[in-house]
Amino acid sequence: MATKRSKPASRKTRPVKSRKTARLRLPKTAARIVSVPLVSPLAPKNFPVLPPLAGVRLATGSANIRYRDRNDLVLAVLAPGTQVAGVFTKSRTAAAPVEWCRTQLPRQSARVLVANSGNANAFTGAAGRDAVRAVAGSAAAILDCHVHEVFVASTGVIGEPLPAEPITRQLGRLAESGAAGGWRDAAEAIMTTDTFPKMATARASIDNHRVTINGIAKGSGMIAPDMGTLLAFVFTDASLPAPVLQELLAAGARDTFNAITVDGDTSTNDTLLLFATGKGSQHPAIGRAGDRRLVEFRQKLNAVLQDLALQVVRDGEGARKLIRVDVSGAENDDSAKRIALSIANSPLVKTAIAGGDANWGRVVMAVGKAGEPADRDRLRIAFGGHVVAEKGQRAESYDESSATRAVSGQDVAIEVDVGLGNGRSRVWTCDLTDGYIRINGSYRS
Repeated sequence: MATKRSKPASRKTRPVKSRKTARLRLPKTAARIVSVPLVSPLAPKNFPVLPPLAGVRLATGSANIRYRDRNDLVLAVLAPGTQVAGVFTKSRTAAAPVEWCRTQLPRQSARVLVANSGNANAFTGAAGRDAVRAVAGSAAAILDCHVHEVFVASTGVIGEPLPAEPITRQLGRLAESGAAGGWRDAAEAIMTTDTFPKMATARASIDNHRVTINGIAKGSGMIAPDMGTLLAFVFTDASLPAPVLQELLAAGARDTFNAITVDGDTSTNDTLLLFATGKGSQHPAIGRAGDRRLVEFRQKLNAVLQDLALQVVRDGEGARKLIRVDVSGAENDDSAKRIALSIANSPLVKTAIAGGDANWGRVVMAVGKAGEPADRDRLRIAFGGHVVAEKGQRAESYDESSATRAVSGQDVAIEVDVGLGNGRSRVWTCDLTDGYIRINGSYRS
């Protein structure tokens, strides 16, 4: 079951400048849609200020790949010895950068991350693979490292060839200008239809040694739980070997990035990477993910992942409401997860919530179509704690005004008890408005 949304540990925050005049520069296709807010109404009121992290230098620049008036390129230079873990899309049409990262991951070490926005470099054939090799080769030469230590990520339009030269000609300058700060600039540079940068930070203790965890992410549409559903990069100055990182990340993604959905569409480019530089407080060596000395670190890592994942849902294209779906009483946890996703991905459920309509019959429909064991007469459905259906019919205590109030605010809770077992799951989604159609109807225009 997913953990509750956690606030970043950093005390410093930076307010959103204005719902209308935020400094974020959106893609022209999003900015010119006048009925879609420039910044999501679900955006955080304040952005965390991520502290410098030992062993990470960041720089951003403009390769003018698609956007002409903003940065679209991130270079992260990592200290020698940095360990890496990753989780990627399960899409059968995975992009060239995903294939590259999967191939390099078993070597377990990383020195460079290059990420671009505006072009996904997906479904681009041999030219796409050549572009990744060119970028990785250039970065390796500039930073004097092995090419297998370079990780590459892309996000944007699918099917458009990615020119490598506009990226490679920027890398030397970015390598020289990299600095310990710049987290917000990096988060903004990887945005596409996002309306705000996604950042989270936490401090944890490993055997009484303090370490830092910083994370950035992008995601707004084409979000479905089949890995990490976006681009997300998490960094720590802890000294942890790659196998330990991999186990922690895979477990953490299960109830965070793999428990969110905006539209049910799994991206070709989903990439979640975790880097450990080992340059922070020198704690004793850790060899197992189950080591009791990692309890707090695991909790704080999961909190960062959860924070980033929920920011993605809050920035769902056209979203105006955050929806939490809790399923209990299923035969097992996997069954509960499939039922929860059936509800969260239902256009009929999501549009009803968008309109403030407590149409619980659509939840009944979504449970039934999930293909999981269910008994109509044991099913119990509630909106925000108000029971609307049970024992195979509308609840005797049902009150239309109470049910409507429960689905009318910005935060909506749908609770379903299947009544068959002990399986539980929590999934997060957002409502479906005309803003989603308008954004995606002109995405390439």
